[in-house]
Amino acid sequence: MSLKRNLLLAGIVVLGSAGLVQAEEMSATTINDMEIRSGPGPQYPTVGMATRGSEAMLDGCIKGSRWCRVDVNGIRGWAYAQYLSVEQGGAAVIVEQHSDDLGVPVVTYEQTDPVQTGSVQVATPGPNDELLGPVEDGDVVAITPPDEVRTYITDNPVDTVQLSGDVAVGAALPKSVTVHRIPDYQYSYVEVNRQPVLVDPSTRRIVYVYR
Repeated sequence: MSLKRNLLLAGIVVLGSAGLVQAEEMSATTINDMEIRSGPGPQYPTVGMATRGSEAMLDGCIKGSRWCRVDVNGIRGWAYAQYLSVEQGGAAVIVEQHSDDLGVPVVTYEQTDPVQTGSVQVATPGPNDELLGPVEDGDVVAITPPDEVRTYITDNPVDTVQLSGDVAVGAALPKSVTVHRIPDYQYSYVEVNRQPVLVDPSTRRIVYVYR
């Protein structure tokens, strides 16, 4: 079965200047621990995990969106373009910022709603679609917090913050997110997507995730 037929059966359309074309895979590297999802959006189920530094085969990305179709260790699915890098001129560049320069193929994702026949879901960024930042080399070390920190967080709940991206050690919080101080402890806390996390207040990067 051809690659084009596989893509069409999976609900993916690869676009080119002459219409439908066969996608050429390009190699990318994951720059963050991240979830691979069955569709281009956080509402789709997770089909696997990719650790930081994994090699990913990149089929293409949705134009105007943060989502790309990838194959990581035999797991096919969708990942954030900001969490993928490609080598260009001897340097690693972020796919989201350089997709046009890199010549990344454009794909669309179309899925028919079983209730409303003919409706189409296409992932596009919203005006408030803030994203957790990717890990930067060498600036985050995972910690193991004492039990009393978890007790304090449980006894002092805060409103959850909804962010796009995978909640992982090293991911950076947007400046708009307020972190909360823990008495007599060097790290602060916040709840992201209903998961409590500990944050280094100086770098705003996650150092621990309560699962």
